[in-house]
Amino acid sequence: MAKPITKIEKPVLTEEEEQERTLQEVLHELSKNVGGVKETMTLLQELHKSGILGAVNHLVEAKEDVTKIAVEQMLRPPVTNAINNAMAAAGALTDVDPQTTEKLASGFAKGLQKAEEGLKEEKKMSMFELARSLKDPDVNRAIKFSLNLLKGVGEGLKEK
Repeated sequence: MAKPITKIEKPVLTEEEEQERTLQEVLHELSKNVGGVKETMTLLQELHKSGILGAVNHLVEAKEDVTKIAVEQMLRPPVTNAINNAMAAAGALTDVDPQTTEKLASGFAKGLQKAEEGLKEEKKMSMFELARSLKDPDVNRAIKFSLNLLKGVGEGLKEK
């Protein structure tokens, strides 16, 4: 009677056999994706011809120097001011109702369209027409909004 199998030994491949198996796997994958491989080769050739590939290679090789330069540029006062201003603006926008912002942006876009149309007319407005336009509900609404905006800005300036 035969002895029971208690241990299964996996075949140990030599380095050459492992390389051959890996090569066969790569060739098999390449053969399944011929179109993509050809397009990639074409892309690499074009990048090489234009010099972009060389520039990218040099950029990667000089990654420590590039990182140092990028950090130095980010620490310059104008850049830090821009970052601080962006953060402050983002913080201020969190206090504003999104519907109000959407209404304001839409009104501003319509206002720009009207202003552009008015520029094409090249007609002077008389004092009488200016006074009459104050009775227009849209103009009155915009003036009231602007005055309240100025009041709020003034109050905000006083607080800081």
